[in-house]
Amino acid sequence: MTGRLYGVGVGPGDPELVTVKAARLIGEADVVVFHSARHGRSVARRIAEPYLRGDQVEEQLVYPVTTEDSADYQGEIDAFYAECAARLAAHLDAGRTVVVLAAGDPFFYGSYMHLHKRLADRYPAEVVPGVTSVSAGAAVLGTPLVERDEVLTVLPGTLPAATLADHLAAGDPVAVMKLGRTFPEVRAALERAGRLDEAWYVERATTGKQRTAPLAEVDAAEVPYFSLALLPSKAGVRPARAGGGEVVVVGLGPAGPEWLTPEARQALAEAEDLVGYVTYLDRVAVNPRQRKHASDNKVESERAAFALDLAKRGRKVAVVSSGDPGVFAMASAVLEVAAEEQFRDVPVRVLPGLTAAHAVASRVGAPLGHDYCVVSLSDRLKPWDVIAERLEAAARADLVLALYNPASRSRTWQVEAARDLLLRHRSPDTPVVVGRDVGGPAEDVRVVRLADLDPATVDMRCLLLIGSSQTRRTDRGVVFTPRRYPS
Repeated sequence: MTGRLYGVGVGPGDPELVTVKAARLIGEADVVVFHSARHGRSVARRIAEPYLRGDQVEEQLVYPVTTEDSADYQGEIDAFYAECAARLAAHLDAGRTVVVLAAGDPFFYGSYMHLHKRLADRYPAEVVPGVTSVSAGAAVLGTPLVERDEVLTVLPGTLPAATLADHLAAGDPVAVMKLGRTFPEVRAALERAGRLDEAWYVERATTGKQRTAPLAEVDAAEVPYFSLALLPSKAGVRPARAGGGEVVVVGLGPAGPEWLTPEARQALAEAEDLVGYVTYLDRVAVNPRQRKHASDNKVESERAAFALDLAKRGRKVAVVSSGDPGVFAMASAVLEVAAEEQFRDVPVRVLPGLTAAHAVASRVGAPLGHDYCVVSLSDRLKPWDVIAERLEAAARADLVLALYNPASRSRTWQVEAARDLLLRHRSPDTPVVVGRDVGGPAEDVRVVRLADLDPATVDMRCLLLIGSSQTRRTDRGVVFTPRRYPS
C-alpha cells in the first residue's frame, strides 16, 4: 500500500494560525517536506516547528533559481520539480505519509501545487487550506477587505506596470502579491491608476517582524518578498494614518482593580487598543469601543512590535503588565523595540504600578524596610551562572532579597539552589516570606525559616522575600527590617 500525500497550509507566519488539522497532520507525518532558497532558511518550516516531533524525516527542497533572470528559468524549474517529485514518490512508494508544508495556502501562489500536479494522479493526495497573507494583511490593518457587492482582485506584482494599472482602475479592493523587487513597478501602477493614496503596505503579517505603513511612504530598498499591497474596502473603517498614536505601558498591580492607580485606570479608559498577555488582559473590563489583542507570555518583543506598529498607524495603545511594568515586565521590552529606527517617532509612556514585592511585603509588615535587592530566578533570558553570582553578591552584602519568578513547571531546581547558596551566608533562622497570588482569590502568605524553605511549595505565582541578618519576626508573625544598621 502506498503512502498518502498532503499539501498543508501553515498560514502567514504566526504558528498559532496553523489550523488544528494541519497541526495534527504535521505531528503524525513520517516525512515533512519544505522549500527554501540556497540560504537554507524556510518560512514554512519555521512556522511548523512547534508541531514537529523531532524524529521525522525532513526533505528540504532547495530552489535552483529564485528569479526569472536565468535564460532557461522555466527549464530549470521544471527539472527541479521533476527531481523533487521523484524524491517524494520514493517515500510514498515505501508507504510513508508525506506532508509538504506551504506558507499561507498551498493553492494560493504556493509551490506545493507543482508537486501536486506531478503526484496526485498516482497517489492519494489531500490539500489542507491555510490562512492566506491577504487575509492576514487585512486582519493586521484592522479593516474589512471586501464588503457587499465589491469584487476583490488579487494580482501578482510581476505583471507589467501598465497591466497592473488597468486592473487597478476598476476601483474595487485589490491585493498585490510578490512585492520585493517588483515594488517600484507596483507603486508606479498605483500612481498611474490614481489609487496610491488608498494603498497600504503590509510586511510579514502576524510575525514578530510585522510592519504596516501607507504604501506611498515606503522605501523601495526596504521591501522584502514577503510583503503585499492592499487596497481594502471603501465601505469599511479606514486604517488610521500615521500620527497621533502612542503606546502607554500600564502597570495593573498584582491583582484586582483595587490595586490599580487612578492614572493607570484613565490610560486604560482612553486606549483604543489593549495589548498584552491574555491572563492580564482578562483583568481589564470589557469596553465595546476597544480591541483586545491577547498573546502568549513568551513573546514580549513580538507583542511590543505589534503595539508600536498600531501606534505608528495612529492608534492609542495600552500595553498591560501585571505589577509594575518596569519590574521584569513589558516596559523594557517596549522601549527596546521602540529604539529601532522604524519606531523612533512613536511616543511611549510608562505608568507605574504596585509591584508584587511591595504587595507581599505589606501582608506581613515591612521586610523591605532597609536596603534590598530584586532578582529574577528565571534563567530563560539570562544564564544561571549570572543569577548565582548576583545572589552571592547580595548575600555577602547582607541585603534583603526579593526573588521574582522563582519556579515554573519546567524550572524546578532553582529555588533549592538559591536556598542552599544563601544558607552559606545567612542564619538558618532567617525569615522567608512566601507570597502566592497576593490580592487574588487564592492568596496565601507564609513565613518560614530559610532552612525550612520547601521548593515543592513554590511555583511561578509565588514571590519570595529573604530577610537579611537584621530582619526580625515577632511572636505575632510580623516581619520587619529595621531602618538602622549596626555600626
